Amino acid sequence: MASNESAVLFDQPGPKGRKTIRIVNWVAGIVFAIVLVLMLMRLHNPPDGENQLSWELWKPALDSEAWTDFYLPGLWATVRATILAVIGAVAFGLVFGIGRLLPSLIIRTVSGAIVEFARAVPVLLLMIFFWRWFAFAGLPSPAYWAVVLALVIYNGSVVAELVRSGVGNLPNGQREASLALGLTRTQSLMQIEVPQAIYAMLPAAVTQLVVVLKDTALGSIIMYTDLLQESRRLGSMYFNILQTLVVAAVVYFIACWLLSRLAEWLPERMQRHTAAPAEPEPVAPIAIMDPSNVNQIAVAKEGVPLGGAQRQYHVHHRGTNASIRHWRQTRYDQGYDETHPESQIKFDKNGKPLRENPFGDLLKEAKPKEAKPKEAKPKEAKPKGDK
Repeated sequence: MASNESAVLFDQPGPKGRKTIRIVNWVAGIVFAIVLVLMLMRLHNPPDGENQLSWELWKPALDSEAWTDFYLPGLWATVRATILAVIGAVAFGLVFGIGRLLPSLIIRTVSGAIVEFARAVPVLLLMIFFWRWFAFAGLPSPAYWAVVLALVIYNGSVVAELVRSGVGNLPNGQREASLALGLTRTQSLMQIEVPQAIYAMLPAAVTQLVVVLKDTALGSIIMYTDLLQESRRLGSMYFNILQTLVVAAVVYFIACWLLSRLAEWLPERMQRHTAAPAEPEPVAPIAIMDPSNVNQIAVAKEGVPLGGAQRQYHVHHRGTNASIRHWRQTRYDQGYDETHPESQIKFDKNGKPLRENPFGDLLKEAKPKEAKPKEAKPKEAKPKGDK
């Protein structure tokens, strides 16, 4: 599938192009390896400080206590904020995304202003604002609710744009048909267009989960104890901040990679359940309709011609050879019919097979005509005088 798509979107490189690509890849790989070696040498022997690659610094960042006391609690705080933020963002996006599509001018204007404001303000600024507000108001866990609310507002605006673009990409005939059936514009929007738009935007919405997960790391600035904040706390205890941040980066990478795989798997799953088959199944001849499946048995006995693909139908049932006579004869030979095909022929009064019978050309021998004795006609006596 990937090769077909690349062939459609891009021209296939020729021999010179492939050679150039290989050279560039080798050069880039060598440069990357050199930079990596220089970085490791710098970490191994820094000008000031101790060796950053020593096991004494990596051991506190990888032992079981680090995972049970720091990494896993921080990861749970990150996941908890992500789940609540995703639910709120979806609700926010649906409400204001649909509001931007309603016929009412006031609702469209208010919804559009809220969505544009949420898209324009940085997420970190929203977190700091809500954190200070909730702290002054005396709410419990102000950092947690500030992170969740900021992520809901920002990512909800993205979902609202997805809803609006999804409805806008639908064919105009959807709305026109619903209006012709007597639905109002609001009913058409809520019952016909929005469900299709939500189904179409679902893969993009799942991709947005990666953004929400990564943006929770901004909560460490307002002292929210997420994975990043817990990693920094562990590093400050053992003076190995580099090692703990590397472990946290690996955890973030694995979580985002799993979400990315989900975003790739979901469209394929949806397409498998909604897409029609590319080619209609061939209409089988009458032999395939029989429960005995004589046709498939005959095909299996034919073998594969010239090493090619297996045929679908027996030779008697293909092209100009297709006839019910051969099919019934095959059934009789296979033992599924006890009555010989020739005995099923009907004859007319004169002993001839009926025209609509497809076996008429073979069954003349089954019931031959009875030979009638020829009556000798008396010869007429000619008068002797005539010559």
